[in-house]
Amino acid sequence: MIDKEFLGTEKVSRLFVKLAVPSVVAQLVNLLYNMVDRIYIGHMENVGRLALTGVGVCMPVILIVSAFAAFVGMGGAPQVSIFMGKKDYDSAERTMGSCFSFLIIISLLLTAVLYIFGERLLMVFGASENTIGYAVDYMNIYILGTIFVQLALGMNMFITCQGFTKISMLSVIIGAVLNIILDPVFIFLFDMGVKGAALATIISQAVSAVWVVGFLISKRSGIRLKKENLRIKSSLLLPCLALGISPFIMQSTESIINICFNASLLKYGDDIAVGAMTVLSTIMQFSMLPLQGMAQGAQPITSYNFGAGNPDRVKQSFKLLLITSLTFSMLLWALLMIMPDKFVLMFNSEPELISYGSWAMRIYFAVSGIFGIQIACQQTFIAIGNAKTSLFLAIFRKIILLIPLIYILPHFFENKAMAVYMAEPVADVIAVFTTSMLFIRYFGKTMREMKAAQNAVEQ
Repeated sequence: MIDKEFLGTEKVSRLFVKLAVPSVVAQLVNLLYNMVDRIYIGHMENVGRLALTGVGVCMPVILIVSAFAAFVGMGGAPQVSIFMGKKDYDSAERTMGSCFSFLIIISLLLTAVLYIFGERLLMVFGASENTIGYAVDYMNIYILGTIFVQLALGMNMFITCQGFTKISMLSVIIGAVLNIILDPVFIFLFDMGVKGAALATIISQAVSAVWVVGFLISKRSGIRLKKENLRIKSSLLLPCLALGISPFIMQSTESIINICFNASLLKYGDDIAVGAMTVLSTIMQFSMLPLQGMAQGAQPITSYNFGAGNPDRVKQSFKLLLITSLTFSMLLWALLMIMPDKFVLMFNSEPELISYGSWAMRIYFAVSGIFGIQIACQQTFIAIGNAKTSLFLAIFRKIILLIPLIYILPHFFENKAMAVYMAEPVADVIAVFTTSMLFIRYFGKTMREMKAAQNAVEQ
């Protein structure tokens, strides 16, 4: 008999460790998943550099595909946890079924759009006459596996939200290990080049998708994916999409922000400024993954107990997430400030880039230590079903603050490249302050209302 209520009974600190550790591992493995293709392709004889650039141009498209999986999965998972907390398992299963069907629809639409407009999009994203052939070769095969990417990433969230983070971690590890094995076979042994890399990726994602769906239809899952629940119920799906808009914006705008940074740095600096930005954005991505893993570990606990009307456990879950996130972000900030050259050296050994990149890193990451507060508060808003605030915060930091600051700040400083890098810390300070104020006000009010309701029931 599956214990569907352990999220509401087991000690919160023990639960957090049990759920967060596999989530962090899964995020780091997922980073490896995304890097393996580029590592192998970059070592292709004679054409490695051009092939790597061509596949790199595909990255914005890949990020958008992943963002749609987050749109449904990260929006639907908290809703399912809340229903489970209310002991409404029927609504939880019908919500998951609606999300599954909607992921199928999105996959088919994305496949059609990318097949028709893919080459034109790749040219917009920076492909040249020398690299477009490699980009198209990779993309035309990758888009055939869009449905597998959507199901593997999107539906895996519904395993995590039940507290089965070890199973969701295995879902990622299975695909990553298979991709590592198949890449050299298809790229070098079968001499398929970038086409082989794309084929290895979609086969790996297909296996992960089968694993994920297989678990959700099995008796091992606390709530099951059933045929009778696959009809989309708008009353259940729309609240999920409202919650999912925030993570969708957070992921989909990454490519836009990179384009804005690179264009401005190329204008005010030169190739070395853009090269340094590539290093900085990669480190930023790496630093975010453990924070996202911690948030995913806390989400089932927070959402379940919010649905169960247990404010004390909700507060405990948030405090643990805040402490661990802030500790991690402060430790990483300290390392970046003390030895930035060591981080640049991981990517390139040219003295000029090491010197410039170290200088830029201290500016770009100047206040990154406080970013753990932003993640803890913003993700808790999502976990308790506050779609409006989580959406506002996602738009506020990246679209309202960061992108305009990239273009505004250079007008106020003599060193304009420095001003471009400064856009990140300035946006972070304003965003963290705003998020904290909104969170203190809303979360405190919500907890008081939950406590009053709990006392009324007990009396």
